[in-house]
Order: sequence, then structure tokens, then C-alpha cells
Amino acid sequence: MEDIFKEIAIIKSEGGSAALATIIKTKGSAPREAGSKMLIRSDGTIAGSIGGGSLEATICREAANVIKEANPKLMHFNMTKEEAAEDGMICGGTMDVFIEPIVSEPTLFIFGAGHISVSICKLAKMVGFKVAVIDDRAEFANAKRFPDADQVLNEKFTEIFSKLTINRSSYIVIVTRGHQFDEKVLEQAIQSKACYLGMIGSKKKNDTVFANLQSKGISKKLLKAVHAPIGLDIHAETPEEIAVSIMAEIIKRRREKGHTAKNWKV
Repeated sequence: MEDIFKEIAIIKSEGGSAALATIIKTKGSAPREAGSKMLIRSDGTIAGSIGGGSLEATICREAANVIKEANPKLMHFNMTKEEAAEDGMICGGTMDVFIEPIVSEPTLFIFGAGHISVSICKLAKMVGFKVAVIDDRAEFANAKRFPDADQVLNEKFTEIFSKLTINRSSYIVIVTRGHQFDEKVLEQAIQSKACYLGMIGSKKKNDTVFANLQSKGISKKLLKAVHAPIGLDIHAETPEEIAVSIMAEIIKRRREKGHTAKNWKV
């Protein structure tokens, strides 16, 4: 049991996902007692057992949907029916199994603490993200300006990445005060495991940044995965509208069915 909980902690620390199946009630003869648990990872592998055979196979299939939808499910198994016997489940009792999703809390890293960032932070907290704001200017990167943020870091863009935990549940938004800073952040962010990476700016400006990074050896394939210009095209003009377009794109990415986080390294 302890190993399962250790595994859950590892999965969450890496930004992964899984499902935990727990027997919550038994009646009559059942393969395992109430309280028995089985962890089903997103790749289909398991830890622990709640009975084996076709029962576990059925639970694993349902666990895939629980992970995908992030919604728990209660299942009832009657092992006295003829069809159960045909599957080899001839224990003669009943069993209730609760399957719950194990999901990592999404974190949004906002690089730049300007007007757009203020609105992005507010919206991100409203829709359930942890938020970290990073800027090298103390007059911008402070708790008074970002009261909703979980972290406000006044650090140099070139030095902060080694201090951040960026995993498959991380989202990165680059909205610094100039393309030279955007480029420095992107050069490091593109090597991370973040599942979303977006950068503000016109197509011309972004093409320049991409060309500079390609000259430094960063592949065109990696750069094509960057959302730039950032945000959905809603003809946004004000900082608040731009923030809405950015968060709309991030929410879309988060809710995509069958979405798996991308490892930027190749």
C-alpha cells in the first residue's frame, strides 16, 4: 500500500496522471477485501491488485476514461451471474470499486509582469491554475501587483529556470517587455517538459526570434510547436482582451481529449 502512495507522489511531482481503484464494499465471497487498491498509470501499467483476471482488465479500461475525463466512477461487480462465471469470476459475491483520477495541479508560469500579465494571472486563478509570475524588475514583480499569484519571483530571466519545477502539467507564457528578453526565455523554455509554450509578438518579430534561435542550433521542429503569436484569434486589442485570448488557448489545450503532454526535447 505504501508503495502505491509513493508512486502517486512521484507521478504528481512529474506532472503525470493516473487512476486509483479502491474496493469500498464487498458482500459474500470476493477476490480481495475492502480497502484493497490498484494504481493504473496513464500508460496502462499497474501497481497493486484488486483481484486479477477479467475484473482488473475491466477496471483498467474504465480507468483510462477516468484519467481522460478527470471524473471519478463507481463500479459494481456481481460475481454470481452466469456471465461473470463465464469470465472466470466465480467467487460468488459482489464488490463495489471506486475509481478516482490522480491528476497533477496545472501551473502557469508567466514570464513578464506587465499589464497583460496582471489580467492573465487573474483569469488563470479563476479557472484553477497555480500561477507563478517572473520578472527582473522589483517594481513590477511584487505581491502587491499580483495578489492572486501563488509565487512572484523577482529574478533575472537567464537565471531563474534552474530554480523552477517545470513538468508535464506546466504551461509557459512569455510576455516580457521586449523581444530580446522573450528570446532569452524561449531559448530555455523550449528545452523544458511544459505541455504548452506560447510567446507574444507579431509574426515578423517572432520569425526574427526563431531565426536567431535556429542559428544557435534549436531545431525548426521544436520552434513549430511554440504558440506564436500567442492566443486564439479573437481580434483582441486591450491587455484584458489579449489575456482572454491567451487563457482561451491554454484552456483549449488543457481540455483537449486524449491530450498528452509534450516533451520538448528531441
